[in-house]
This record gives sequence, C-alpha cells and structure tokens, in this order.
Amino acid sequence: MSLTVPNDLLDQARTGEIEDAAFVACVRDSLPYAWSVISELVQQRERDGAEFADNEVPPPSEEARGQLLRCLASDAMRGALERHFGVRLAFQNCHRVAVFDPAATEALGAFVTPRAQILNQKPELVDC
Repeated sequence: MSLTVPNDLLDQARTGEIEDAAFVACVRDSLPYAWSVISELVQQRERDGAEFADNEVPPPSEEARGQLLRCLASDAMRGALERHFGVRLAFQNCHRVAVFDPAATEALGAFVTPRAQILNQKPELVDC
C-alpha cells in the first residue's frame, strides 16, 4: 500500500475533493523517507540559491527505496508535493531525486533527457 490514509480523509475523499494540505500531510506521514529526502533537497536548493539540488545517495533500505518509487511514480503525489514546495521534481533510477526551481526549465530539460539517464547508470545500481 502506498499511503496510510486516516479514516476521516478517506471519508472526505468519498464525498468529494480533498485539500492539498490534507493530502500532503498523508504523504508526509505515510512516506517519511521520501518526504525527508525531498524536503531536505528543497532546503538545500533554497540555501544555495541553485537552479536545482539532487540526491545521489542510495536509500538505506528496500523500504526506503519503495517510498521514493511510490511517491515519485504517482502523478497525484508528485503534483501535490510540487505545489506544496513550489518546485518541480524529477527522478532518475531508483533514488536520484532532483528538486528544481520552476523557472529552471533548461536545467530540468537537461536532467530528464535519455542522455542524462544513460550517463547516470552505474553497475552498483543494476538492482535498482
């Protein structure tokens, strides 16, 4: 299961739309490793004033890897986090998460090319 959904949020979803803040809180509480990686990258990018910040450290466990995969493979989760943090997210392999300033379209475009994906391949990531 991707998310641990509180009963009140489930009830709310059954009767209509839910607010981003409630959904973001559900993601944060359900996927703490993914949340920590993304929020730390947001802070790093803001501190550095860079166009983007990325994580190249593999997750410490398969559970953590699964959290990143579930979070970033979901359009709903990715979109909610992008709106919450005011960034664009990108993802390579099973752990290389990047946080982009929304105006950094050239840097984002370079990160998501097939060339960038191929250059990011490493033998130790074969089971990624």
